[in-house]
Amino acid sequence: MLFELRSYQTHPGRRAEWVTMMEEEIIPFQASKGMVIVGSFIDEEDDDAYVWIRRFDDEDHRVKLYADVYQSATWKDDIGPRIPELLQRELIKVRRLIPTPTSVLR
Repeated sequence: MLFELRSYQTHPGRRAEWVTMMEEEIIPFQASKGMVIVGSFIDEEDDDAYVWIRRFDDEDHRVKLYADVYQSATWKDDIGPRIPELLQRELIKVRRLIPTPTSVLR
């Protein structure tokens, strides 16, 4: 089991639009491809910060789901091209996490 903790910065003042896009388009689309989204969060202290967590069975599962999502026509032609309008992509941070034996996230 592995998790991705993904931290994003939206362009100033665009976080609400980003959250709407995530909740109405990106998360449902990725879930339809088999991604497990554990949580989606806004930062209480940073008005432009957004964090989300995804879970994968293992590295092979992650690779397969990445291909299913990011190589799809929906991502390439519709969702992906609109992301730079809302996100500062150069500031994306992805941490890969392995749960400890007593973690409730497993």
